[in-house]
Amino acid sequence: MAQTNRHSRPTANPGVIKRILKMLISSYPVLVPLTALCILFSAATSAIPAIFIQKVVGTIEVWYKTGDWAAASKEIIPKVALLASLYFLSMLSITLYTQLMAYITQGFLCKMRGKMFDGMQNLPIKYFDTHKHGDIMSYYTNDIDTLRQMVAQSLPTLLQASVVVLTVFFIMLYFSLWMTLVLMLGVLAMLFVSKKIGGGSAKYFVRQQISLGRAEGFIQEMMNGQKVVKVFCHEPQCEADFEKINEALYNDSYRAHAYANSLGPIIMNIGNILYVIIAVTGGIFMISGLKNIGIAGLPFSISILVPFLNMTKQFTGNVNQVSQQVNSIVMGMAGAERIFALMDEAPESDEGYVTLVNAKVAKDGTITESAKRTGTWAWKHPHTDGTLDYTLLRGDVRLVNVDFAYEEGKDVLHDVSVYAEPGQKVAFVGATGAGKTTITNLINRFYDIADGKVRYDGININKIKKSDLRRSLGIVLQDTNLFTGTVMENIRYGKLDATDEECIAASKLAGADDFITRLPGGYETELSNNGSNLSQGQRQLIAIARAAVADPPVMILDEATSSIDTRTEAIVQRGMDKLMEGRTVFVIAHRLSTVKNSDVIMVLDHGRIIERGSHEKLIEERGTYYQLYTGAFELE
Repeated sequence: MAQTNRHSRPTANPGVIKRILKMLISSYPVLVPLTALCILFSAATSAIPAIFIQKVVGTIEVWYKTGDWAAASKEIIPKVALLASLYFLSMLSITLYTQLMAYITQGFLCKMRGKMFDGMQNLPIKYFDTHKHGDIMSYYTNDIDTLRQMVAQSLPTLLQASVVVLTVFFIMLYFSLWMTLVLMLGVLAMLFVSKKIGGGSAKYFVRQQISLGRAEGFIQEMMNGQKVVKVFCHEPQCEADFEKINEALYNDSYRAHAYANSLGPIIMNIGNILYVIIAVTGGIFMISGLKNIGIAGLPFSISILVPFLNMTKQFTGNVNQVSQQVNSIVMGMAGAERIFALMDEAPESDEGYVTLVNAKVAKDGTITESAKRTGTWAWKHPHTDGTLDYTLLRGDVRLVNVDFAYEEGKDVLHDVSVYAEPGQKVAFVGATGAGKTTITNLINRFYDIADGKVRYDGININKIKKSDLRRSLGIVLQDTNLFTGTVMENIRYGKLDATDEECIAASKLAGADDFITRLPGGYETELSNNGSNLSQGQRQLIAIARAAVADPPVMILDEATSSIDTRTEAIVQRGMDKLMEGRTVFVIAHRLSTVKNSDVIMVLDHGRIIERGSHEKLIEERGTYYQLYTGAFELE
């Protein structure tokens, strides 16, 4: 199926910030407000010195005129001591909030990754069939990292700088309206530059995230297909393809950082120019004797100009800090929106209410539920009147007039009917794309049918909870997936409470015990990278042993022996025959020799069953199966 990705183009939605803050507060209802208070206190403390400076300079002016240093010192020393105390408390506040932010940020990201992963486990198979795996991985790496930067750095800095700016602004108004108006003209210029340069920077930072996701996806694809690349000497073309992707990433990153790196110096120099303008303007006001307007009601003097210059530095410096955080916030919002898009994906629907339970069968045939494992399973069917029915799990699977399409209007199966009685072995034969694997995907409800019925022991499978349905099915896929861990742990994946003895017995049944015992660590041999230290056939044998230990009543074997040589296949086939005894088995195979002993063989062509019957019957009919078996034409 073609892959699409509707989350590959993030935007900066302001509503995302509200959602992030809501999640932060709900996760840490005490620590987040405490951290905000610490930030507010440290910010306010950094702005207060302007008032102290004005008082001290004013006192020194009076002392200079009167020469009474003793009286001046009595006023100055307490103010300086109080200011030093506030700075000390501010230092403690900053230390506390930085530690709290580290704890909150990492804890928040841990919970976010957990929610993302938990939600991802509940997504339907279709989601992974239609989204690039490399891009899904970038949610956990690139997007989480941009969210970390925003939560840990940008939001605290933005809050602190905003508080300082507002506090200093009101202090300026308190001292002088005229000087504040002059400052505001400079600030307007700073905001204009920030909007022009910052807007371009934000646009390219978002594009950088997209390009980075593409690069990661391409690299992952090349790593997975490295053998194919080398076999076909495709290295030059791969390098050329990567060069295009890498060049796009370079261009987007270069433009983003070129804008971002130029913004800071420009804002800083506007602040320096503004500092000079304030100094000159203040001097002119003092010399001209202009009447000052301010809440304090103080005339223009050194005691106003000196703290005003200091506040100008503070004001412009914090405006610069705010402008510097715009890019990180935009990137964080874009990353968070992608993360939320994944978290908000609709989970796999499950309207089933029939469950699988351990059962006991009395002599009179009455079925009751057992709290202990009995080896007998039954379907527990609750009714609206409160009564319960129990149906023994026998493995009777029937598809009746089933139609199905992965995409609307493009049918894959047409009016397919399959009847598998308990203990029967049903084989599907046909060319690639005929619909063989699709039928098994419908039995375990990886996908739901468009029309028709699928019944399991007489129960519509839509009524059976998906987890219980799948627990009753054992599947061996053509593409084997082994997980990081020991051989024993990979076999036990089929039944988590299986003992070592059960796992070893399953391996012997599948014919895997012989090669496992010859591994360096035997059953405790560590596997990694999808079992790359094993041959394809050995990996397939472990997958078969995994299905065997699950001991399900229904088995689905999708090209289960396709990667095993003829000699090993004979060993496995004997084990498979034992495994299949008393079970309903669906077999998909290209090797027709593996399906000869099937009870029913169905030949599919373009989503339709064109022939069905035993091996002998189909040979007698001399139709498509006969031609396939005798080599008159190939499956493909």
